[in-house]
Amino acid sequence: MSKKLVIAYSGGLDTSYCAVSLSKVGYDVHAVSVNTGGFTQEEIKTIESNAYKMGVSTYKNIDAIASYYDKVIKYLIFGNVLKNNTYPLSVSAERIIQAIEIVQYAKSIDAKYIAHGSTGAGNDQVRFDMIFQTLAPEIEIITPIRDGKLTRQQEIDYLVVNGIDMSWNKAKYSVNKGLWGTSVGGEETLTSEKPLPESAYPSQLKHTDPEKVVLTFSEGELVALNGVENNPEVNIEVLNNLASAYAIGRDIHVGDTIVGIKGRVGFEAAAALIIIKAHHLLEKHTLTKWQLQHKDYLSNFYGMHLHEGQYLDPVMRDMEAFLQSSQDKVSGDVTVTLKPYHFTLDGIKSKHDLMSAKFGSYGEENKGWTADEAKGFIKIFGNQNKIYQQVNSES
Repeated sequence: MSKKLVIAYSGGLDTSYCAVSLSKVGYDVHAVSVNTGGFTQEEIKTIESNAYKMGVSTYKNIDAIASYYDKVIKYLIFGNVLKNNTYPLSVSAERIIQAIEIVQYAKSIDAKYIAHGSTGAGNDQVRFDMIFQTLAPEIEIITPIRDGKLTRQQEIDYLVVNGIDMSWNKAKYSVNKGLWGTSVGGEETLTSEKPLPESAYPSQLKHTDPEKVVLTFSEGELVALNGVENNPEVNIEVLNNLASAYAIGRDIHVGDTIVGIKGRVGFEAAAALIIIKAHHLLEKHTLTKWQLQHKDYLSNFYGMHLHEGQYLDPVMRDMEAFLQSSQDKVSGDVTVTLKPYHFTLDGIKSKHDLMSAKFGSYGEENKGWTADEAKGFIKIFGNQNKIYQQVNSES
């Protein structure tokens, strides 16, 4: 019987332990990593080299950046999704696409097993397992770290005994880079009171002089930066390179994990935060108040379901259809000023701007109704409150 196994391989300690230990017990291990942004070609080559050192039979890197944008990030922008009004779902969003790509690859090579390096205490185990068991129920899921309740030191000791010493202890912070942001975890984020030090963030302050950037949206998608058109996923990378030089987008997210415990993680997501805020500003000018209201709660639902690994539920396609439809008039330019550690939204230009002077200026003048019409409207508008107060004041 074939023991062909695909492992979701990142090159880190956990997946390296899995690759070595599973190879040692007779599995034919095929490593695959999914690039959802943040990796250079040199880094991918290093991951490949390390994979073969762990005893795998083959290694494959899947470029899923365009797919990641089209299937997930696009809708996070449409919905202005920030978990707990803070976190742009940098890691949780990419795990979904990674899981889908991995299971498709496993099926393409007729693998009987899929392994991943998740522990039993985090969110990723839920996201990976749910996608794997839904799309390929015939493939067995193997999780050595979770099943063995292994500590980081136990993994290091095992690898050293097997001739692999890659200075795992030197990495003080766990950093996960992706197109939609970078997460940063360390001993500080295991507490409730300590901030991450400046040095923990991968991007350091390089520029101090303010710089203006014009973001051009077409039907909700970022199609150009400073007049230069490109694919949205490319524009995200370009904007991130510009804004990260100002150390923009840093924060610490506190949230509820899928397994019921609270967690804390640092992140930097310069492009994600700027795009979401700029897009939201454009929406405030181009959408009606009812569109904005209903989008708000549906977007929160969408973000929560995505975070908890429910991407394959058909309700997600329903919400995506609503979000896509809502973007029909969300086109125009948004000017943003980049400054050290923060940014400001200067304003927008759009042919769909509903803040049009020909209908009147807020607090100044109106051109659409008379004073008597305003009085009549106010009387009717407040009628229900007046009835309630009169009825209940008599009882």
